[in-house]
Parts: sequence; C-alpha cells; structure tokens
Amino acid sequence: MTNRREGSWRRGRRWLVGLACCLQAGLAAAALPIEHWTQPSGAQVYLVRTDNLPMLDIQIDVDGGSRRDPADRAGLASATALMLGRGVQATAAGPALDENAVVEAWADLGAQFGASASADRLSFTLRTLTQPDLLRAAVALAARQLAAPAFPAPVWARERQRLVAAWREAQTRPDTLAGRRFAQAVYADHPYGQEARPDTWAAIDTSAMRAFYRRHARACDARVTLVGAVGREEAGPLVDALLAGWRPHACQALPPVPEVAALTQAQRIQLPFAAAQAQVLVGQPGIARSDPDFLALTVGNHILGGGGFTSRLMQELREKRGLTYGVYSQFSPGRHAGAFSVSVQTRPDQADQAVALVHEALQRFVAEGPTEAELAAAQAALVNGFALRLDSNRKLLDHVAALAWNGLPLDYLDRWTERVAAIDRAQIVRAFQRVLQPDRLVTVVVGAAP
Repeated sequence: MTNRREGSWRRGRRWLVGLACCLQAGLAAAALPIEHWTQPSGAQVYLVRTDNLPMLDIQIDVDGGSRRDPADRAGLASATALMLGRGVQATAAGPALDENAVVEAWADLGAQFGASASADRLSFTLRTLTQPDLLRAAVALAARQLAAPAFPAPVWARERQRLVAAWREAQTRPDTLAGRRFAQAVYADHPYGQEARPDTWAAIDTSAMRAFYRRHARACDARVTLVGAVGREEAGPLVDALLAGWRPHACQALPPVPEVAALTQAQRIQLPFAAAQAQVLVGQPGIARSDPDFLALTVGNHILGGGGFTSRLMQELREKRGLTYGVYSQFSPGRHAGAFSVSVQTRPDQADQAVALVHEALQRFVAEGPTEAELAAAQAALVNGFALRLDSNRKLLDHVAALAWNGLPLDYLDRWTERVAAIDRAQIVRAFQRVLQPDRLVTVVVGAAP
C-alpha cells in the first residue's frame, strides 16, 4: 500500500512539474543569449540585448566588498561607496563638481548612477536612455565619477555623524541586537561577521577611502554586465570609456580571505529586552554560492521555511499553534559560506516553545527531507514564479550580474527551471545532511521573558 502511494505521489509530482515547465516554454524559447567576452583591459563583459525599451542598465562589480575591510576600520567599503557620489575632482574631462552639482548633472540627463558595497562586491550601476547624445553624456559623467571621485573630508565628517546617529538609534531595536549576536556567533572572527561601529567609522578618513578605492577599482578583474538596447559593437567602446580612468594594474591576486569555520558545538544566547515581541534567530554557517548543491538546497529551503504560508515552519508555528505572524528560513551564500538562518518573532512568554519547534522541525527535515507532495508543490511554485524574476531590465541585470560574479555557465538562467524540475528527494536529503548539523545550532533570543 505504501509503495503504491509513493508511486502515485511521484507520478503526480512529475505531472505538476511537467505542466509548470510547459508554461515556461515560451520564456525559454524567447530568452536572449548572453554574450560574453573580455576587453583588452581584462574586464569581462556580459551583454543581454533587449530592444523593447530605449534604455540601458549597466553594473560594474569588483572585489571590494566588506570582506576586504580591515578589522579596525569595518565599514570602509560601504563608506567608500557612499562617498563616490559626493563629488568629482577637476580633470581634463571637466571642472570639479560638488555633491549638489553631481546630483543636478544626473537630473539634467534623466539618468541614474550609484555605488554600493555588499559583503563580497563593490558595485557601480548606471541607468540611462540610449538616445545617442544622452547615452554619450551619461557614460562620460559616470566615467568621471569612476575615475576621479573627490572624497571631500567635510562631507565625510557630516555623513559619519549620520551613520553614527543611525547606528545608535538601531541599538534600541531588538532585531538589531539579535542580528549582531547571531553574526558574531556564526562567523566568529571571519570578515562576514564584522560590524561597522562608531569607533571603526572614527578610524576611517578620506585618505583610507582613496587607498581602498585605488586598490580594488581594477578594470583587469571587473565584471561588467549590460542589459538593454545596445549591441556588442556599441557595448565594447562603452565599457572602455567607463573604465578608462581606472589606473592600470598587473591584476595580481588580492590576498586570500579565509573560509568560514564550521561550528563545533551548539550555542544559545539569550538577552533581556523590554519589547512586545521576542526576536529569535536560529542557524549556522551555510554554503558558498559555488556549492554544487545550491539548487537542491534552494528547493529544500522553499519547503522548509522559504515558501511562505505553505512552508513547514509556517504550518507548525503559525497555522497549528498561532505563535507568530511569520517564520522564515534562508541561505545567504556568498564567495564564502553565508549563514543559514531561521527568523521568527513571537510573544516573549512563547519564545521557548517557538525555539523548541524550530529545532524540532530542522532535525526532522534534515533527517527525513520533504515528502513527494511537498517537493512537487515547491518545484511547481518555483518554476511558475521564475518569469517574475526576469520581468524587467533591472531584475535581469541583477541575475546576469550574479551569474557573471559567480562564474556560472552562460546558459544557467535558460536551464534553471529544467534543473529545478529534475531535483529529487534524495538530492535534498543528501544536501541538507551534508550542510546542516542540527546539534550545532546557534540560537539567539532577544526579549524573551525570564
């Protein structure tokens, strides 16, 4: 009887996933190829031509994220990115521009330029219309900002005060405290666990930003992603123009960053806090984005706690017991093993019960994996929702830039639904048992009743 039931579930899963894949056939057939080449400067270029709008989105990524911050100057990468939009030095390309002049120049062009720093990447984005005169002017202005940011000291003094004020305000929130203690426990002394604080911002001056920028803004190892109404014959010169002001480097390898150490034992951290809701975080080091089981873990996590109201954790904590409005799990992979985490808010007097249920659900899922019915529903949901991940130039840019940064195959997006549909229960069980150790979890509770 059991074998017949399992066989029925497998047939049902194949039917559901097959239907979902059929619904996606139009997208796959219409998918534009990703063109990839290397410029003479060494910059690797990834181009997706889309002619539906007269617009171009560009993203430039270099290895200059917060994992490169010195420990005593945590926040240097983010501060450097913040200050890139605060002025341009005078060069042969034009006079100096202060922060107000930069804002006005972009407004006049109807274009947008920005810089940001994540854990792994220092990123620059440009969005502009492709009308020839506007495109030339936008690229020229972006090239000036990339080549000669001013890093004005008085502006940094003001921005630093704002950062410190925001940091102090954040200390009044239990979620901030929970996140900090969780990161400290999961990452230990790895750069992923570093926190920018008033004392580390105080140690950062504009000379440190200039040195950081010179060291990491290198065309030779840049990944440049373009999505929009330009072809390869236009894209190459655009990339050269954008990166022309970056100093040439021999592109020697940057110093290696150590891997995240595995946990050796469980740890529970409980902090008192006068709040209506207790903040709970449970997790441990997860995977790097290059992990071969990334998709199996993605599908499994959708079932465990990433799928909203249909997830196991939501069923156990909200639907059956009413302990929370929402509970979610996620993997946060990067160049190194980002955290796996489960987050939930609940009444302080219910925190212990919620923690016990999260641990129990994790242990059971790691040991047994999903049912065939859960797997079928998750695959159908992920496959059917895939088109929404690529329904704008901005979303497509994000995904292609991630593909470029992580060195994934050029057909990765075309084959995503196919590969998700091919995952079976055994793959998910093996992946979760390899990556997660339920007996070594970090549990942080902020605001629970004594």
